[in-house]
Amino acid sequence: MSLALDAKIPEFTHTSTDDIYRITDNLRATFRSNKTKDLKYRTLQLRKLYWAIKDYTPHLCDALRKDLRKCKHEALLSEIEWCASECLYMLKNLEKFAADEKCEDVPLTFAMVKPRIRKEPLGMVLVIGAFNFPVQLTLCPIIGAIAAGCTAVLKPSEMAPATAMVLTKIFEAALDPKAYAVVNGAVQETQTLLDAKWDKILYTGSTTVGKIIAKKAAETLTPVTLELGGLNPAFITKHADVKLAARRLMWSKCLNAGQVCISQNYILADRAIVDELVQSLNATLKEFFPSGAKNSPDYSRIVNQRSFQRIKKMIDETKGKIVMGGAVDEDQLFIEPTAVLVDSMLDSVMKEESFGPLFAIMPYDSLDDAINIANQVYRTPLALFTFGNDQENKRILNEVTSGGATINDAFFHASITTVPFGGVGESGTGNYRGRASFEAFTHRRTIAQTPSWLEKFIRVRYMPYSPKELALLNRMTAGKPDFDRNGVQVRGVGYWLRFVLGLGAKGATGALLRWVLAAVCAYALTLRRSY
Repeated sequence: MSLALDAKIPEFTHTSTDDIYRITDNLRATFRSNKTKDLKYRTLQLRKLYWAIKDYTPHLCDALRKDLRKCKHEALLSEIEWCASECLYMLKNLEKFAADEKCEDVPLTFAMVKPRIRKEPLGMVLVIGAFNFPVQLTLCPIIGAIAAGCTAVLKPSEMAPATAMVLTKIFEAALDPKAYAVVNGAVQETQTLLDAKWDKILYTGSTTVGKIIAKKAAETLTPVTLELGGLNPAFITKHADVKLAARRLMWSKCLNAGQVCISQNYILADRAIVDELVQSLNATLKEFFPSGAKNSPDYSRIVNQRSFQRIKKMIDETKGKIVMGGAVDEDQLFIEPTAVLVDSMLDSVMKEESFGPLFAIMPYDSLDDAINIANQVYRTPLALFTFGNDQENKRILNEVTSGGATINDAFFHASITTVPFGGVGESGTGNYRGRASFEAFTHRRTIAQTPSWLEKFIRVRYMPYSPKELALLNRMTAGKPDFDRNGVQVRGVGYWLRFVLGLGAKGATGALLRWVLAAVCAYALTLRRSY
């Protein structure tokens, strides 16, 4: 059943336990039938999903407005069109992604068995989404699962109930119900789902819940992709364009009212530019919202009372100085973009991820101090942003680990739909988006095919073993090191012979190109002399 264009979004309803059992049984049976492995089938499902996203765009915009007061501009830019583009990208590249892959660097002695890598779907997968981008963070992994040939259950966040119901209708209208389904609910329904045997689980959300899911998945050795969060740092050095940095970082805390897992939780600013930074942040706030954020149709609200109270408590308990914003309205779940100048890593706004429009500014006296602070606050954040000169940026990237990073901007690396996105350490494991979405739900199965006529050449592996045959095989296959026992590279006759014959190229392809270029030049000189 589909929604009419003027129909109201239905009330959020929980999926019954019996229905969950039925869904998982059906999806498991469908995968075992090999139905979803057919590329034509996958293509059809992705095409139908694309048009469903387009057809249900008004409903999705309406739902996002109800759940988060997300404006249409943000709904289209960061959610709906994003997913539509992901469908088109996957359709364009599906045949290439799914094709058998030739194995690289196979020794000559094994080339005759024609080793290759086959891309096989993992099986029945579970995608658990988050509330902050309830369309993008659910449909993008589902697109990857469909493309890979898996069957899939989507569990949307109950904290975005209107969007969850529209997603349910999209699945019912566009996708094969025997292969793809939505399960709605909260903790109980999620626990019931986790009790089933899955072939892959992809979860987006908090670190606390991520640990629970990883522990449950470990009981059945189920692989997981976890997209979590953390306290993301932004560095602004004295060599940065401070006004530009303020504008770009302010945007990341205004988008979706700062409910973005990759926005900065705190800014480490050179003490010399702190005053300019504060002035620039306030100027940008007025530029973005001339009549105030509360009166702007472009500014979202905090998702619910619980999240509102958590962020408000961080503001109330800070010992720092509020240098921008600070206004709240509980009735509207409104929190103004707020910056707090702090001098301690133990401050309330530095101890946990705000997941809202609140961030700290912490001055530093040297880049050494800033890097040490970042590594103490949160060792493996999901994102990192650095505004400085090339040398400073390079050092920060080298000495501070993160899932992803952007230089001279706020999370631009995560705005590119075709590149891998994921965390590291406490901020998650694995990645998806673009080709990585396909690979997240794919098993790379190595296949070799040994011809019968090769039997006499592989006699060495059979009993009774022959030392003479083993020695012959080793002479044919064993490589020789180009370094001594101290690890120092030795450039012997072989190295210089390869260097000369390869015209200085590092590989066979480069050598061939250089020889071709040399031949063309020689031919051109010959023609010139003949005239």
